[in-house]
Amino acid sequence: MKHLFIILYIVIIVACNNTGQPVGRQQGSAASYKTTGSIERADPLLDSLIDKDAKAEIIADGFEWCEGPVWVESQKMLLFSDVPRDTIYKWTEEKGKEVYLTPSGYTDSIPRGGEMGSNGLALDKDDHLVLCQCGNRQIAIMDAPFDKPAPKYIGLAKQYNGKKFNSPNDVIVSRQGDIFFTDPPYGLETQSDNDPKKEMPWNGIYKVKTNGEVILLVDSIPRPNGIAFLPGEKQLIIACSDPAKPNWYLYDVKGDSLLNGRIFYSTSNEKEGLKGLPDGLKVDSKGIIYGSGPGGIWIFNSQAKLLGKIKLDEAASNVALSADEKTLYITNDMQVLRVKLRK
Repeated sequence: MKHLFIILYIVIIVACNNTGQPVGRQQGSAASYKTTGSIERADPLLDSLIDKDAKAEIIADGFEWCEGPVWVESQKMLLFSDVPRDTIYKWTEEKGKEVYLTPSGYTDSIPRGGEMGSNGLALDKDDHLVLCQCGNRQIAIMDAPFDKPAPKYIGLAKQYNGKKFNSPNDVIVSRQGDIFFTDPPYGLETQSDNDPKKEMPWNGIYKVKTNGEVILLVDSIPRPNGIAFLPGEKQLIIACSDPAKPNWYLYDVKGDSLLNGRIFYSTSNEKEGLKGLPDGLKVDSKGIIYGSGPGGIWIFNSQAKLLGKIKLDEAASNVALSADEKTLYITNDMQVLRVKLRK
């Protein structure tokens, strides 16, 4: 009997200590997380965006390479891709990180290498999950409701002029429902232009119209990556992750064309040793741009004035904004960060 009481006591103690805290949360506090990085101010306007005492909180970690975050307001959840693991995770304040969907990017039965999972994620005008599928080499939507996710996909764009895409990387949806996406070679097995399965002679930016027509918009950016509209959707910013041309480019949107392409901002003069290149980005309703770049997140106004940076030790791949634009989420290599903004 004495032994039975001892066993029951141990079970109770273990249960009381099993708090189910999300990964990254500090022990002993249900509301605090470990932090990383620092805020670097380049202009006083940054003080109206981020509190001078703000920290980047590590809200989830343990990933291989996380990417493509999107906030789903109807579910109060953040979705993001772990590309090498072919998995989408979700994060909520209540439960932390959870596996949400797998496989997320490759559904063929033929074994292959490389980064096969989903990358960029977005929501269409009907609130479907839109995925850049590296392994399937297509833009697709999940054919399942958000609260019952399933690896069932409808391909929206699979090829251009009879040739397969390289590996769709990042995606946005216009107010009219047109889809714009970038197509570098990073999801191919060798991640290079010399991959034997690469069918396109370029790395392009494409538009998928609501009638399914696919239009090549730009074929001159060597490594197109992140993509975002400025407010009004009359201008489009595209990140280039080529080390030889580490720039953000700005284009005017005219119907089914992108015109007057020019450098919005270049990081070519940055000191060596910083991790990361221009990658994913988001723009808020006031035209403030949050872009992944060397050394962390670069923050600009719509006139390309650098306001400051969220400096990080590991490479940042992309960002997402909450619906009220009071929270910035960052996919940061093996971890996901949260920065609270001032609005």
